[in-house]
Amino acid sequence: MRIALTGASGYTGGRLVSALLARGDAVAALVRPASTTDALKASGVRLVAGDLSDAAAIAALVDGADAVVHVAAVYRTAGHPDSYYREVNVSGTERLLEAAARVGVRRFVHTSTVGVHGHVAHPPADETTPMAPGDVYQATKAEAERLALEFHGRRGLPVAVVRPAGIIGPRETRHLKLFRAIARGHYAVVGSGAAFYHPVYVDDLVRGFLLALERPEAVGEAFILAGPGYVSQNELAAVIARATGGRVLPFHVPAWPLQLAGALCEAACVPFGIEPPLHRRRVDFWTKSRAFTIEKAHRLLGYAPVVGLEEGIARTAASYREAGWL
Repeated sequence: MRIALTGASGYTGGRLVSALLARGDAVAALVRPASTTDALKASGVRLVAGDLSDAAAIAALVDGADAVVHVAAVYRTAGHPDSYYREVNVSGTERLLEAAARVGVRRFVHTSTVGVHGHVAHPPADETTPMAPGDVYQATKAEAERLALEFHGRRGLPVAVVRPAGIIGPRETRHLKLFRAIARGHYAVVGSGAAFYHPVYVDDLVRGFLLALERPEAVGEAFILAGPGYVSQNELAAVIARATGGRVLPFHVPAWPLQLAGALCEAACVPFGIEPPLHRRRVDFWTKSRAFTIEKAHRLLGYAPVVGLEEGIARTAASYREAGWL
């Protein structure tokens, strides 16, 4: 297949590129001028310079494509105004959907997030659990997901939506600070530690993407792609401590002072385009439960993750050591 891909220079997108090329697909990637593209060039990916605000670049990306895999998004950094999230995550998705519909692609895989469900008060959540986004990132991802599925309903575009859980894997950097703090014995769980966290190992996630790309049952549906199980924050910290040889401090830090500090940091920094040293959404990591069932993806797509939490954490920690990051 000829695949048009956004987000190829990111962690998940880069792993998708490798998987697509390994099975013989031709890949075209939309890349911003600031992105590092040497590896993509070396692999034979066709690079299209531009971003999701550039209609001409999007048209060039999807030209001749059999399918589109849309991964790119503004993630949860707080140095941007809300309007920027909406421009990239919603308007950018709409431009890509329009371009894909014009050329008549056979599949459009849209990347959402389990974060659209917000705090899961009654775990585990499934795809029918009401959306309850808790920040602008989650809200704009929920809006973009609804837009993509509406395109399927109104325009007949064959859309499939995937909602990845928290991604772990070799040299994945979003969890690096957590691993490093535990490895150095400087980590205390925030809040009660009872909130759930549900990771997915990147290789399992990529297999889920490929199933959404291939299986006819995926069209018009949304699928949670998570690992085999979820754990409490206390259990997660203990697993990381075993993998890194570190330790968790024998006390918990109250959440509310950190939430207040995060709100003050955002109020002081965001209007000036400065990345705050502390975000409220970082505190959410400890206090909001993320726990899901993957029954729908298993039943309709045959999705069956094989890397459990202990093994996934161990592999991730080993990659950090190899890179000299721990």
